[in-house]
Parts: sequence; C-alpha cells; structure tokens
Amino acid sequence: EKAVVLADDLTPAETVLLAHQGICAFATEYGGPLSHTAILARSMQIPAVVGMHGIQQYLRDGEIIILDGMQGTLIAGPDERTLDHYRNRQESERQRRLEMARLVDTPAVTRDEVPVTLMANIEIPEDIEAADRVGSSGVGLYRTEYLFMNRSVPPDEEEQYDCYLGVMEALNGKPLTIRTLDMGADKQVDGGSGRISSNPALGLRAIRLCLKDLSLFKPQLRAILRASAHGPVRMMIPMLSNTHELYQVLALVNDTRNALQRKSIAFAPDLQIGGMIEVPAAALTAGDFARHLDFLSIGTNDLIQYTLAMDRVDDEVNYLYDPLHPAVLKLIKMTIDAGNKAGIPVAMCGEMAGDPRFTRLLLGMGLREFSMHHTALQEVKNVVNKSSIALLAPLVQELLENTGSVHIPDRVDSLNKNSLN
Repeated sequence: EKAVVLADDLTPAETVLLAHQGICAFATEYGGPLSHTAILARSMQIPAVVGMHGIQQYLRDGEIIILDGMQGTLIAGPDERTLDHYRNRQESERQRRLEMARLVDTPAVTRDEVPVTLMANIEIPEDIEAADRVGSSGVGLYRTEYLFMNRSVPPDEEEQYDCYLGVMEALNGKPLTIRTLDMGADKQVDGGSGRISSNPALGLRAIRLCLKDLSLFKPQLRAILRASAHGPVRMMIPMLSNTHELYQVLALVNDTRNALQRKSIAFAPDLQIGGMIEVPAAALTAGDFARHLDFLSIGTNDLIQYTLAMDRVDDEVNYLYDPLHPAVLKLIKMTIDAGNKAGIPVAMCGEMAGDPRFTRLLLGMGLREFSMHHTALQEVKNVVNKSSIALLAPLVQELLENTGSVHIPDRVDSLNKNSLN
C-alpha cells in the first residue's frame, strides 16, 4: 500500500488489481498515454507515467520519488525545496478542483442558450458514484470489459444483468449507454485462446470478436435487453467498420427479442441501438450507419489511431497522435453532419471529448453531446458556459475550409482566448 509501482508494462487487468491493493502511483517503461491502461488509471485517479524508458535501471527499492502524472515526469531523490514545490502544486490543484466543484448544479448551457449534454464514461463501480457527484447527465459510455477481467470464465447472463441493474439503480433514472464487449488489442480476456495477434489493434477485437464468438455476445445481448425493462438504457456497438456487421448485430438483437418474448421475459421494445464511429471507413460511410441506428458516438482514441496509422499503445510512435490533424477533423465533421442529416444525435466519448482545449472547436463543429472521464466534466462545463455557438460556428467553419493553409493549433488557441467569452 501507498507505494509507487515500476514495471515494464501493465495490462488493464493488472492495473485494476493494483488499484485494489492501494498503490498511490505507477510508472511503466512502455505504453502510451492513450492505452487502455492509461485511460483506466485516469478513471481510478491513479497518477501514472507510461513509456518512460530505463526507469528500473536508475531507481532503487525504498527510494523517495515524485511522480507527476500531469507533466509526465518522475523525480528521484528530491530535495526539500522540490518537495515543497510539489506540495504547493498539490494544494493548488486541490483548490482548483474546489472551484470547479461549484459548477455541479449549474446546467451546461452556452451564452446563447444552447444546451449541451455532458455525460460520464464509467468502467468500475467506483466511477458511478463519482459521475453522480460531479453532476453528469448520465453515462455515455459504460465499458463492460471490466466484468470480464481477472477471471478465467466470462460472466454469465445473470451476473451481467445484475451488474447492469446495480448501475441503473446508482444512476437514479439517468440514462445508461452500455457498450457491448470491446475486448482485444490491449484488453485481453484471461480465459481466451492464448493466441496473440501480430497486430492486435487490427485483429480480432470488439464487434469482430463478438460476432465470431456468440457464446460471449448472446448472453450480453440478453442481459442488456432485460435490463432495458427497468429504465433508460441504450446499447452501443464498438468498432463497426461496415454495414454487414451492423446487419448481423441487428439480426441477433431481433432474434434475442423474439426469444425473450416467447418466454414472457420483459424488455424495452424501443431500446435505442447506437454505433461507435472509430474506424475511418465508418466515418466515411456514417450516413449509411445513421440510417439504421438511433445514435452515433465518435470514439476519437481509435479514430485518430487508425486515421494516422500509429499505434497509440506504442510509446515510440505515439508522438504522432494528433487530434487536430486535418484528416481527423474532417472525419469528425463528416460524422456529425451525417447524424444531423439523418436526424439522430451524435456524441463523442473518446478522450478528446474530455479535453477542454478542444471543447470550443467541437461546439463550433456541431457537437452537442460529450461523454468523458468524470474528473474532466466540470472543466468542460466551464468552457461551455463561457462560449457562444453563434460566434464559434463561423470561425470553426472557416478553419475547416482552410486546413491546408492555416496552423490549426494556433487557430484553436485563438478560439479559447477570453475575447470570445
């Protein structure tokens, strides 16, 4: 307990176990800040630095260190002056969070009275209480992989059903968006086949895995449908890349509904089904998906990774991860426009949604539903409440029309200046 763990790398499952052991921070030799392990660390509010080569060569057991997860630095053997500096930073951060906490009961509405929905991403049971504490409008992404980790046998239908009901009860009537199993890549099931893909991010994962192994997928579909009888539940399908996959999913959902109906088991007949847009092919054909779905949600972590041909878990290339790349912005805008044309809502649930540097850009692009880690929600709300869509929209449109001739980061910085408040 209360130790900093150093490791070559950590899987998401190992990270969960370490959190339950009470560690205060961790650092790894390998990995990227957008890996699922890093995202999980943020969710559990564990300070972490990943991809720090050579740390185990230079540090000794029992040594006092400072781990700065915000700056991505680690200081060994700090003197008293350095310790005082970081203690002051901790206090400043505590005060900043207290300031942001005052926004909990304030609605997210722009200065020109455009309402914006701010939801939370959750993964572990502790996230639910935290999301409620910061005043989220509900859950825009429930990562169900946690239920499948650190066990040799996957959870059955009843266990999943009970878990979903528990989350719904904790949300007190707020909407819950359950993402179907997104295993694969850097998230592996302990009881899996043991086969390691040469390129896991492009291999058998998410909906591809579920459609191949219906013993994983069917119990989850039944559990989600049964849970929908008890409150506002939406189901979201990850990593769709073509409409054939979507047709397979919709057919399975229809079969599951019929099977439940034959046994007089209750479910919501109007359960909303959405798709994650996180593959460039899906963004380019978002209109086709929008015609068959009730909502779309942009998963920027993978969308950026696949668009820029870089592995976000690989610390040697993650410097290429660029949310402001013109191609990424065009795919995001394309998806938002496709949803608007089809008359269905479009959300964003990737890390970009929780970064206040991008809030005004996304508002100007037409995004009205953000889902993020709960610790980011108040900061994003603060930006929303100080923004005007009428002022932002033409500036963002001009930026998108001239991505080849302007320096996009500078333009985004100008959007965030107080002159636009």
